[in-house]
Order: sequence, then C-alpha cells, then structure tokens
Amino acid sequence: MSCGGAGAAERTALLLDGRTGADRSLLGGKAASIERLRALGLSVPPAFVLTTEVCGRFLAESQEIPEDVWDRVPTLMHALEQATERTFGAGPRPLLVSVRSGAAISMPGMMDTVLNLGMTEHVEQALADGSGDPGYAADTRRRFNEQFEKVVGRPVPEEPYEQLRLAIGAVFESWSSPRAVAYRRDRGIPDDGGTAVTVQAMVFGNLDDRSGTGVMFTRDPLTGDAEVYGEWLVRGQGEDVVSGRSDARPLAELAGDMPEVYRELMAAARLLEADARDVQDIEFTVQAGRLWLLQTRDAKRSPEAAVRHAVAMVRDGLISREEALSRVTSEQIEALRHPRLDPTRAASATVLARGKPASPGVGTGMVTTDVDEVEEQADDAVLVRPTTAPEDVPAMSVVSAVVTEYGGSTSHAAVVCREMAVPCVVGCGSGTVTALAGRVVTVDGWTGTVYEGPLPVLAAGLLDDPDLSTLIEWAQVDSQQLPTAGLDTGPQADSA
Repeated sequence: MSCGGAGAAERTALLLDGRTGADRSLLGGKAASIERLRALGLSVPPAFVLTTEVCGRFLAESQEIPEDVWDRVPTLMHALEQATERTFGAGPRPLLVSVRSGAAISMPGMMDTVLNLGMTEHVEQALADGSGDPGYAADTRRRFNEQFEKVVGRPVPEEPYEQLRLAIGAVFESWSSPRAVAYRRDRGIPDDGGTAVTVQAMVFGNLDDRSGTGVMFTRDPLTGDAEVYGEWLVRGQGEDVVSGRSDARPLAELAGDMPEVYRELMAAARLLEADARDVQDIEFTVQAGRLWLLQTRDAKRSPEAAVRHAVAMVRDGLISREEALSRVTSEQIEALRHPRLDPTRAASATVLARGKPASPGVGTGMVTTDVDEVEEQADDAVLVRPTTAPEDVPAMSVVSAVVTEYGGSTSHAAVVCREMAVPCVVGCGSGTVTALAGRVVTVDGWTGTVYEGPLPVLAAGLLDDPDLSTLIEWAQVDSQQLPTAGLDTGPQADSA
C-alpha cells in the first residue's frame, strides 16, 4: 500500500458528495456506499472519508494520523456543519458524528465503530433542551461513553476534536485486531488493504416513538423468496438490531406505524437493487418520522438463497444467465447437501427450545456456552450464547450449529452463520443457555427448533431442486461449467 506524502491529504481525505470519482479500493465499502446513495439522490446524512491509503500511512507511521491529513479534518467537519446547520460538539444545535470502519472487501462486524461522538456535558444539556426529553439526551451520552471507552480504551476527553482524533486512530488500529486478522486469514483476504474511516453526521433512532433503526434485505437472504425481509426497532440506534441485544420487530410493522416512511424505504430498495443488479442489505434510521439511509451493500445469503436469487434475477431481467452461473459457487452447491431431519423421528422427539430459523441445515453436538472450549470439541459442539459478537466468529466457524437467546433474523449470529453455512437458531428466549448447557442436542436451522439428543437426518436431493436444475440446464445450453466439483449430481450435471 502506498504510504502517501506531501499533498496527499487532498485526495485521501474526501467529502462524500456523490462525485468523488474514487473507487472502492480507496473509499472502502462504507464510504463507497454513501457515494452511491448520494449519486442516486437518496436521503443520507452528510459524511467524509479518510481513505484506505491513510490507514496504510497510519500503520506505518507509529500509529499516528498523518499531520497533513489531520489538518484537513476541520475543513471537512465544517462542511458537515454547514450541511446540517449544526455545530460540532457545541451550541444550542450540536452536531454529533459517527466514526465507522469500511474495508474495500466487506468484513461485517470485524472492526470498530464509535457513535454519538462530540458528546459533552454541555451537548447533553443542549440535546435535552432541544428535544424536551432529558432521558433521550442521557441515553445518547451513555451510549457514547460506553462505546468510546470500549473501542478507544481510555476515558472520554472533554474536547470534541480530541475525541475524534482518538476514535479515528482506534478504528484504523482495529484493522490489525486479532479477530480481523483471523477473519481475513480464514477467507483469503489480503492483509495490506487497510480500512477507510468514514465520519458521518448522526441521526437519532432513539429520539422518540417515531424514531428507530432497522435492517432490510431487498429479497429474503435465508429462503431466497422474492419478498423483502428485515427487522425494525423503535427507539433503537446503531448496532441495536444487528447485535441481537434487543428483540426487533418485523419490518412489516413499520408499514402500519409509519406508512409514508415504509413506502419511501420500499422505493429506495427497488432503486438500489436495480442499480446494483443484486440483492441489497440496507441499514436505515428513522428520526422523528424522517427516513435516512446509512448503508447499502450486496447481501450475504444462504446457499439456498444464492441459487434462488440467481435464477429469479435472470427471470426479472436484472442479470444474464452467464452472470447467474458465475454467482453460485461450488461451496454453496456443496452446502445445499446439508441434511434435513427425518420428519417422522422429529415429530416424536423432545423439543428443548424454539426460536427463529436464521441459517439452514442441521447440527448435532454437545452444547458449550464458552467459546474458549470450542477448540476442544470443534464440530462436535453446539455453541449456545445469549448473543454473539465479532470476537466469537472463530468459534462459530468450527461448531456444528449456533443458538442464541436473543436477536432476530438480521442479528450478528444470523448474518455470520448464513455466510459460513453454519446452522443457526436465534431468539430462543432468556434462560436458554442455562437450560441447554452440557446437553447433547440437534439444532434444526430450517425450522428454528432445538431437539434433545441426536436425531437421524435425510440427505438433500440436489436434482429435486427446480432452481438448481434450471442452472444446470442453462450451463448445458450455454456450454458453461456450473461449479459442481465433487458433487454427485448425476448424468445431467456431468454433461454440463
């Protein structure tokens, strides 16, 4: 990675106005997403980015933000102040910002974020006066203090620009965190890419009863159905939905609570999917009845959904048959061989817990509640936790199944397990960890059920799947190779 030099700041510290012309490798995924949203004319809070090149310089120059880059930050912050008509960390209308990571290759949850930055005692009072709700102001300050101290590792300084400098440095440093390094190693991602840091004006999903945060997918990433899929949390903020700490509500409830916001969100979803020609994972916040889009990216999906989406998007005219074939990997087809429970035996088995199906497949093993014990049991273990966090990913990747007490279908556990094709059930309720600890269980990620003891399974019949058969037929007609290496798909597949 280039270490930059004099004058580099003007091209590595950029206002995101939809016209930067910089590519994803420099902007990182988060900032590239904001650029795209702005270029399409959608509602997104203003932001600027310190690019991946700055990360390279930071890591090479004694963990310090380069002076020429830092000198540009006040100018960029002033642009956010002008756009929002607020003042950073001061005044009766204070501006708070988020400081987020964003690598060129998506690494969900692997690096750090700080929200509500710029908070001081004076700002808390200004938020209380402006909203008429001291509880909201206190909640926002509590969130900031807890997150800052966890990510930066020191008490919050009173001066807002010092908060910003420390937070940016901590996010750059998180590129080299053990969990991020392990994630890249397991997925073959180079270590020299670096992360960008995006600084964005905050919008507040925790403001009032007409505010909240949500995650939506333009098509179902679990089953592959064409319907939108997502969750929504009133008075939520930031990672509240994704973390799984709170039980979110079905996205359909937003349609009843705020129909205009829901219609605007659906219109944005259609536009973004058509523009990307792929299923989109969209993060959004509603503040006092106004929709703000925070990010969009190509959605992680289950192997079954990968096949369904590829075929459906050809039929919808979004992609070619050739592109559909290229979007389905051999690993995804292999995962479609995941067994299903023998329905006769499952009907008479003892049910220990029920939750939301989050990643398809069946896993059997001894329940462990400690990620440090997983290495001893590996794929003979079922990991059961209240929720999962990025530091749990190495353990999640080797167990036979994951179960959580809390969280929904867009929580961290659900998204990560779908990507890794690990069976997962989420939201089984308080007390599940204690109830299952030390027991041998069978986890059915297709139905969201946890059974007592090992249960017999039936192998999936690949050629019984109509969409997979369609892909094989297209591969034959177009004389292309569907990535079915190692699979016994019969004579039809052999000729593809």
